[in-house]
Amino acid sequence: MSGVEHMSTLKLSGEPLDEAQAGVINLAMRITDLHTDLREMLVAGTVVRRDETMARRTTLRVGGPADLYVEPTSEADLATTLQFARVHSVPVFFLGRGSNLLIRDGGIRGLVICLCHPSFSRIEVEGEWVRCGAGAYLRQIANAARDGGLTGFEFLEGIPGSLGGALRMNAGAMGGWMFDRVERLRYMDRVGEVLEITGEEAGARYRGCPLLVKHIALGAVLKGTPAAREVISERMTASNQKRWSSQPKQPSAGCTFKNPAQDTPAGRLIDELGLKGTRVGDAMVSDVHANFFVNLGQATATDVLRLLELVRQRVHEARGIELEPEVEIIGEDLNPS
Repeated sequence: MSGVEHMSTLKLSGEPLDEAQAGVINLAMRITDLHTDLREMLVAGTVVRRDETMARRTTLRVGGPADLYVEPTSEADLATTLQFARVHSVPVFFLGRGSNLLIRDGGIRGLVICLCHPSFSRIEVEGEWVRCGAGAYLRQIANAARDGGLTGFEFLEGIPGSLGGALRMNAGAMGGWMFDRVERLRYMDRVGEVLEITGEEAGARYRGCPLLVKHIALGAVLKGTPAAREVISERMTASNQKRWSSQPKQPSAGCTFKNPAQDTPAGRLIDELGLKGTRVGDAMVSDVHANFFVNLGQATATDVLRLLELVRQRVHEARGIELEPEVEIIGEDLNPS
């Protein structure tokens, strides 16, 4: 649904518009002009699109369109885009490679920025250090570290997504966490200024880094430990085999819920209640791992959200535990009330 179509849906609802809806209509009316103006400000080669479908840019394969979508070619381009959004009061969302993300069917009002241009994906190994751009795939980082004889990155091998997204979510697997390896973090604030801090100063926590919700990661310096390449390869193979034997192959967003404070992991709680295979439309609780909700082919974001709420209610009723989503949920409902 385009911004203008979304505007028409609001108008036809027959209800008085609140301030938020009025803001959506105002933005929708400006999208064409904003797209033209921004396109003219950025260098040739920069991707600037209207109504870009987000379903094809997420690992769950659901979600409506973004009003504006930009892939900057450089940090200067990125700074220009952020300054433009600030001047014109356009909301900004930073997209990684689309894992751990659920975009509602109405899409994203405003501007989506993705650092998938090769200029943001460089990886360099120097001694015990791995310098990476935010757009680098995690698997590529793990492979580069292995080739450089550095251990400590094996857990990244099977995680879908880019460094930027992993930093924002402090991604973890197999007992390892992204910020365990971060020595220096480079990021850009909303006015286009580039800043660099230590990993500790970033304030990362379980499944999150609040600093990178407001600002955008440009890259990081990661620290490894020297080890024999053969040993690292064996660990990566073991990690990969464990992952693919315990996780579904259908499209998913990764783990749906954070593990609660209680000792029982979320997946085990859901499994113990017999909820594997539970479906809403084409969204299903995986029969391989109960904390993964998969898209069987034609699922909508609404299907996934209804399934998520159904499972939360069942767990709360049976165990008195409130599960908190780990997957980031953003965007607008298709038919707002």
